[in-house]
Amino acid sequence: MRNTPEVWEFVEERREEYQGVADAIWATPEVNYQEFRSAAEHTRMLEAEGFRVTSNLAGIPTAMVGEAGEGGPVIAFLGEYDALPGLSQEAGITEKRPVEADGHGHGCGHNLLGTGALLAAAAVKAYLEKNGLPGRVRYYGCPAEEAGAGKTFMVRDGVFDDVDAVISWHPSSFAGVDHMGSLANQIIDFSFAGRAAHAASAHLGRSALDAIEVMNVGVNYMREHMPPTARVHYAILDAGGIAPNVVQAAAKVRYMVRDTGLPGLKVLVERVKKIAEGAALITETTVSHKVISGMSNLMNNEPLAQAMHDNFMRLGPPAFDEADRELARRFQATFGTENIESAYRRIGLPVPKDRAPLCDAILPLETRSLRVGGGSTDLGDVSWVAPTIYARGATMAIGTPGHSWQLTAQGKAGAAHKGMVHVAKVMAGTAVDVFADPDLLARAKADFAERVGDTYECPVPKDVPVPLDFAKG
Repeated sequence: MRNTPEVWEFVEERREEYQGVADAIWATPEVNYQEFRSAAEHTRMLEAEGFRVTSNLAGIPTAMVGEAGEGGPVIAFLGEYDALPGLSQEAGITEKRPVEADGHGHGCGHNLLGTGALLAAAAVKAYLEKNGLPGRVRYYGCPAEEAGAGKTFMVRDGVFDDVDAVISWHPSSFAGVDHMGSLANQIIDFSFAGRAAHAASAHLGRSALDAIEVMNVGVNYMREHMPPTARVHYAILDAGGIAPNVVQAAAKVRYMVRDTGLPGLKVLVERVKKIAEGAALITETTVSHKVISGMSNLMNNEPLAQAMHDNFMRLGPPAFDEADRELARRFQATFGTENIESAYRRIGLPVPKDRAPLCDAILPLETRSLRVGGGSTDLGDVSWVAPTIYARGATMAIGTPGHSWQLTAQGKAGAAHKGMVHVAKVMAGTAVDVFADPDLLARAKADFAERVGDTYECPVPKDVPVPLDFAKG
């Protein structure tokens, strides 16, 4: 696109300020639905850039949207800023050293994700204004991606209904268009109720904790007989107390059930429920369940994927320097060759003999079908209501484990900043292409209609409230 360098210049002009925003959010890590300081920082930047800001979207205090421009299509950039519990870590240190014991940390790079998306939105706003072009650019601040499904609740509330195209990204070891492979999921809490008793008279009690353990065993036996694409995870939220001489009268376990799409997910969820009922029957307890959140699988959009890939190829890989590479090598030494080799296999590429510490090429678009997914994102629900594309930005040493202290530690590094700015240029350039080419947008909408149509069904029932207390369990 002839005008792409101009919008890249807008990104470049603002890089220092936005790197500071990313670092500030890194330093104040907040978990699902508790991102008040991070949301305030993004709101401040939106207002400073001249966006029209609406807060408290879908009844979520930490969700907001900023809009700029008039007429034309609506292009949305989506950002996140939630951290993870237990991943506090000092920046730039290649050994585990928490800033705060058991504290939170940006172990998924969302301090970069939201800031980079906002930088791209600001650049496109400036581009439209300078050139007097019609079109509306929006930045959506989306909380609680880490299993809290903030976007799913926002979709359910209709906040994306008038959006023409959606652009987002995620920090990664590599740079390129994402393969759009993710799993649908549902999170369900199972609460067991029994009868308390003195452990010396345990025959009089009925243990809710026993019921959880029986349920977990049952689900583990089910794993042999479920599709290989499916996943089931659990965490005990309440074990019933810390006194071993008291039979636990109440206990709660949270299950995340995942599969490639909603039909398979529904079947698996019903099987898990039956196992819970069986565990209650075996232990003579009772069980109730409550849906907490859910996410749909991602839907691809081929015209937008090609447009984004073209921008990646015009821009080339991030310009990392030797200091960036040396720090990356030191981090690679902390997680070893297995993680590095796995990183290449997951993106559908052979493991090279000479393994670069940082990404030095753009992922080929044609290898997307070879890439391995397995995670979930609430961006999936957005992709069912509007044409959506998703980039991977190279911000960390190749092989860095997701949700790890090593990822947190790299969140303020030079490579992280450069990778964030790099992908902001790609996203901004892609949006400019969509605004400038009505045929591209028409093809994206046609592709969306063919893949999705009107078949979307929200994985979270209408009567399930936003789990604003998600972090408390």
